[in-house]
Amino acid sequence: MTSFRPAADVAVKLDELPTEGWDPEGADLDLRTTRELVDLMNAQDADVPTAVARAAGAVAAAIDGIAARLQAGGRLVYVGAGTSGRIAAVDAAECESTFGTPPGLVAALVAGGTAAAATAQEHAEDDAEAGERELRQLEIGPDDAVVGLSASGRTPYVVGALVEALRVGALTVAVVSVEESELGRLAEHEIAVVVGAEVISGSTRLKAGTAQKLVLNMISTITMVRLGKTYGNLMVDVVATNEKLRARVRRIVSSATGEPDARVDAALDAADGDARVAIVSLLAEIDADTARARLEAAGGVVRKALAS
Repeated sequence: MTSFRPAADVAVKLDELPTEGWDPEGADLDLRTTRELVDLMNAQDADVPTAVARAAGAVAAAIDGIAARLQAGGRLVYVGAGTSGRIAAVDAAECESTFGTPPGLVAALVAGGTAAAATAQEHAEDDAEAGERELRQLEIGPDDAVVGLSASGRTPYVVGALVEALRVGALTVAVVSVEESELGRLAEHEIAVVVGAEVISGSTRLKAGTAQKLVLNMISTITMVRLGKTYGNLMVDVVATNEKLRARVRRIVSSATGEPDARVDAALDAADGDARVAIVSLLAEIDADTARARLEAAGGVVRKALAS
């Protein structure tokens, strides 16, 4: 039978966490009108970007480290449990369609697995050995970057994974919602975004989850910018797998080159739908094969290919 009484030392540690704090001003929360609750949550959410801004220096340093690892041929692996893991899985998955990254370049390990029910994932977060084992199964090495997410900064599954990452010399980053956490002490880069007590006490899918999403948006997006996955603010590596995305690729090439629709369409046809090839072809006034060769020599970076 499962005991609902935590060990004394665990209970003390949890009670001291800002993420588990209780705001007595919310004692009448269930008595307030719906509009009052909407206004309250909106006001609390508005504080999150300010908290993220306070950690901007740490975020930038972590991104520079991550980009350097990926430029050396490494991977970016997120590790999280519960809400943190699910946010990480979404960010990792969207890198493929947004930036054309190959499968596995940006990945997420979620306690209990992404196919498990939320309750099973929550249960699995206490298994430090699983975090260590599952990271080892990815054959992580010194060229890789591992980002552990945990609002409390102490989730055993994430701690176990970061311990393994440190053992093999991978870059380690901790995204947490408390200062001086266990994960923060382990990681080379600590990103502490302290958002305080939640409107529903302990529900870290709220402000803490929003903060994690904002930070991961920065990590994945700016890393891809550093890797040359954009031309200006255009997603030149987007994978056009449906009509909406094909139309987007057409707009991207048009915006980048200023060419009329007929020339854009012809360039995309010759480039087999590759926006980068079409852009280089149009701007450098060369054929698609030559543009493709220039891009290969430039590591896929449009600006470098145009400068060659």
